[in-house]
Amino acid sequence: MRKGSLICCAFLSGAFLLSGCVSKKQFTQLQSDYKNLDKDYQDAKMKLVACGTKSKSLEERLAEAQKANEELKASYAALQGSLDKSIQQNSQGNVNISKLVDEINASNKFIKQLVEAKDKSDSLNMVLTNNLTRSLTREEMQDVDIQVLKGVVYISLSDNMLYKSGSYEISERAGETLSKIAKIIMDYKDYEVLVEGNTDTDPISRPNIRNNWDLSALRASSVVQALQNTYGVDPRRLSAAGRGEYNPIASNDTLEGKQRNRRTQIIITPKLDQFMDLIEQAPESEEPVTEESVLGAVAE
Repeated sequence: MRKGSLICCAFLSGAFLLSGCVSKKQFTQLQSDYKNLDKDYQDAKMKLVACGTKSKSLEERLAEAQKANEELKASYAALQGSLDKSIQQNSQGNVNISKLVDEINASNKFIKQLVEAKDKSDSLNMVLTNNLTRSLTREEMQDVDIQVLKGVVYISLSDNMLYKSGSYEISERAGETLSKIAKIIMDYKDYEVLVEGNTDTDPISRPNIRNNWDLSALRASSVVQALQNTYGVDPRRLSAAGRGEYNPIASNDTLEGKQRNRRTQIIITPKLDQFMDLIEQAPESEEPVTEESVLGAVAE
C-alpha cells in the first residue's frame, strides 16, 4: 500500500466517522491536511521513480516489499468496506487504527531503506568507474569499454589487447592495463569479480582446444590467474566463466562485429551482504506516524 493513499484514507475515514461532531473549520483543516499528505505522496513517488534502476538483489527485495504492500492493500480494502457499511447504517464502526498505522510505518521505513541502499551502491560504483577511467591512457581506452548497468560495473577488454593471436595466453601489452584494473579491484575489497570470456562464431582449429567454449573459458581463466598470481588479488573473490559465441553484442556477419564479440568482460559487483549492511545503515523515518497523531488530528 502506498504511503500517501494509506495515510490520507486513514484521515478521511476518521473524518467520516466523526463528521457529526466536528466544526466546519476543523473539517476544512482536515481537507488541508489531506492535500499536504497527497503532495508528500507525489514527492515520494517522484523520488522512487528517480531511483528506478536497481541491482538484481535489490530488485528482489523491492519485489518482496511490493508483495507485502499488495497484501496490505487487500487488508485495507476489507477495512474500507467495513467503514462504508458502518457509514451507510449511520453507526460508528470500531476501527483498528493502531494496527494500520504500524503497517504503514513498517512499509514506509523499508522502502526508504531500499532507496538509501540503492543510492549508496550507485555512488560506490560511480567512484570505482571514475577511478579506473582516470587511470587508463587514451590508447588503452580504445581497447577498454566501461559501463555501469543496474549497479554493476562491466569492464570489457578486446582480445587484441589481452591475448596473443589465436591463443589464450596473456600478451605483454595487456600487463599494464590489467595492473590498473587489479589495483581498483584491490581497493574495493568488498566487491566480487567475475571474468567472462566471449568469442565470435569462427570455429577454433587447434589440437588442444576443442571449440569456442574451451577458448572462452581458457581465456577467462588466464585473466583470473594473472589477477591472482601477478597482481595479488584474493582468489576467493574471483570467478572465471566461458560464454563461447553465445553472448554476442554485435552481428557476426561483419569483421567489425566479430571483433567486438571477441572480448573478455571483468564484472565487478558488491557482495550481497554489503547490500544488507547498507540497508541496516539506512536512516530512520524523520517523523513516524502514530495512532495518537491520527486520532489527534481528527479530534482537533
